[in-house]
Amino acid sequence: MAKVYLSLGSNKGDRLDFLKSAIFEIHKNIGSVVFVSDVFETESWNYNDKDYLNLVLEMKTFLTPKQVLDKCRQIEMKLGRENKTVLKNGKPIYLSRKIDIDILFFDEIILNTKELKIPHNKLHLRNFVLKPLNQISKDFIHPVLQKNIYTLYNRCEDKGKIKLYKKINLEDIIIQ
Repeated sequence: MAKVYLSLGSNKGDRLDFLKSAIFEIHKNIGSVVFVSDVFETESWNYNDKDYLNLVLEMKTFLTPKQVLDKCRQIEMKLGRENKTVLKNGKPIYLSRKIDIDILFFDEIILNTKELKIPHNKLHLRNFVLKPLNQISKDFIHPVLQKNIYTLYNRCEDKGKIKLYKKINLEDIIIQ
């Protein structure tokens, strides 16, 4: 059984409800959600729009990385996801989204394909990922950078505002 870390974010519609619905669907369709961080509110990263709610969860699954990716995409679509980015003058422009699910880590696997990069190639640059990840797994060693999450979080140069939004009870979500 693999240990997987996922990052969830929402900045469109009922943000908290989209996060809770995604957790429920992940638990139902991908594997057992073991831990969930607090929910943090953060500024949009690299574009101006409504603030995000973000969290990180740890889960266990028998699925492969590709299967987890496919299931995450299905959940995003079910919850109303639209395109994550568009190209403008050849550069990606991030868009608001009801739900965004990213695979951060899948055990200690290193995978670099066109479709899937594990570990997530930008997680060490993003305060909104590292803070909740540090909350639930500060000792996990990044398999490429060979540093634990606590160190990556404390050295992160992203100074975007991030504040506690809400503590959530995992049992309340997965027993719906």
